[in-house]
Amino acid sequence: MAKKKEQKKFALSIDSWINKSNPLNEIRNCRMTFSQVRLFSFYLSKINPFKFEESREVVCKLEEYTRIMQFKQINTTRLIKTADDLLGLTIKYWDKDGKYSPDGNKGVIISQLFKRFRLYKNEIDGEWYVSINCHDDIRKLMFELHREYFKYQFWNILPLTSTNQQRMYELLKQYEKTGQRIITVKDLREWLWLKPEEYSLWQNFKVRVLDASQKALASYTDIRFTWEVTGKRGVGGKINTIKFKIEKNNDYVKQLTLDDVLEQEYIEHNEEPEEFERPNDEKNPYNQRLEFLSEAFDNGAGGEFTFVEVEMLNNKLREYLSPVKFSDQIYCYHYLNDRYKIMLHQDKKRKVSNRFGYLKSLIGKEI
Repeated sequence: MAKKKEQKKFALSIDSWINKSNPLNEIRNCRMTFSQVRLFSFYLSKINPFKFEESREVVCKLEEYTRIMQFKQINTTRLIKTADDLLGLTIKYWDKDGKYSPDGNKGVIISQLFKRFRLYKNEIDGEWYVSINCHDDIRKLMFELHREYFKYQFWNILPLTSTNQQRMYELLKQYEKTGQRIITVKDLREWLWLKPEEYSLWQNFKVRVLDASQKALASYTDIRFTWEVTGKRGVGGKINTIKFKIEKNNDYVKQLTLDDVLEQEYIEHNEEPEEFERPNDEKNPYNQRLEFLSEAFDNGAGGEFTFVEVEMLNNKLREYLSPVKFSDQIYCYHYLNDRYKIMLHQDKKRKVSNRFGYLKSLIGKEI
């Protein structure tokens, strides 16, 4: 029997370069989570943008994948759900002259980012790996870059702690050589992938997005920026346009290692992960279910509710959902997450004093 050829694998490196086309950088209203944004950047750092077929598939150790995605535990339910979410990511862009279209025709294109996710055990070294492959339709957005692109090193974005900060870095890095960029507030919000209800008040947008990003970039990246309101204002003094001044950050010296920026508590698997050997026979399946559901209530600092509260919500789900739907943990996760978002939206309009009670009351209601 012929010996299997070992597939090329890519180790994490903070010194890798990311080459990103301007049209890809200006995709609007994308719905990536922060972990997905980081994973996409890792993918871009590992491909050769001038060699499509040779580098489109990126392979890394499962341990490295879980660190990028900031998992605290490795289990098949979590991995399958995040893979489903990853393959469900789509981008929408307007190709004005057809140069980025597979067929050369101009128009609006909506495409998946990735077409395949694989989780497998390598027979040569006995370790588990993740393989990610991009979709054919975005080939010209990510490869064959001859002009209209910029580049930066991976380490610049790793210390950043939110999608807003990373997107702000990329939008300004794109114009670093020009030294300035004028952006309408509407465009900026869409390029930052903010929902209409997020930071809708100017003061919140200024503090949580502009000021926070300004501080983060000056502290952790190779550029810094200042900004000012410019242009005509709208009705009631509404701010429409912002002018950014971009300059090299000469005060910052990279002093990070990969472990510094990706330090996490995660479960290492020295041999075969039990979850992959017997996915239907895991230890404490009930507790694992509740732990998984608790992630539907992530408020930015981890699950909001206690184990007992999550258990009560799970019990109420059992009352209202059919046995088939209740047994589907991913369905239950999204069901609870949708109602959690409704609760957060209501809390912004009018303070919800009993968040758990309000959320529990939404279970079983039509929304």
